[in-house]
Amino acid sequence: MRPRDSPPGLDRLVQHNDPMIDHLGIQVSDAAASAAFYDAVLAPLGGSRLMQYGDVIGFGRSPKPDFWINPYGGGPEFRESHICFQAESRDQVRAFFEAAVAQGAEVLHEPRVFPEYHDHYYGAFVRDPDGHNVEACCHFPEA
Repeated sequence: MRPRDSPPGLDRLVQHNDPMIDHLGIQVSDAAASAAFYDAVLAPLGGSRLMQYGDVIGFGRSPKPDFWINPYGGGPEFRESHICFQAESRDQVRAFFEAAVAQGAEVLHEPRVFPEYHDHYYGAFVRDPDGHNVEACCHFPEA
C-alpha cells in the first residue's frame, strides 16, 4: 500500500497537459459582477478572458478557454456548483483566496491542508457572486 502522501499516479495526473475537465460552464445572475470576480481570482492562477460572445465569456490559460460563464435565463431555483481550479503552488492558492476576499467573496475555508483528501492537498474555498463553491487547490508540499 502506498503512503497517503503519495497517491498512485498523482504526479502524472497533476503534471500532464491533458486535464480531466475539458470545459465547464455555469449560469450567472449578473454577468458583469461575475466577469469582474473571475478576472480577479483567475489572474493569480494564470487565467484570463480568452473569448467573449456578448455576455458569454470563456476563461482559461491560453490558448483554450475551459471555464465559461453565461447569463442565467431560468426560474427562481438555484443549484450550487463546485468548481476547483488547479494551482501550481500554494502561493497561487493564497493569491486566489486574497483576490476572492478582495472581491467580497464569502469565505468557506481559508487556505489550508486538507489531509482527508491527501497529505499535500492545499486548498481554499469561497463563494462567488452567485453562491457557487469555488476552490483553488495545489497537490504539492510547500516549496
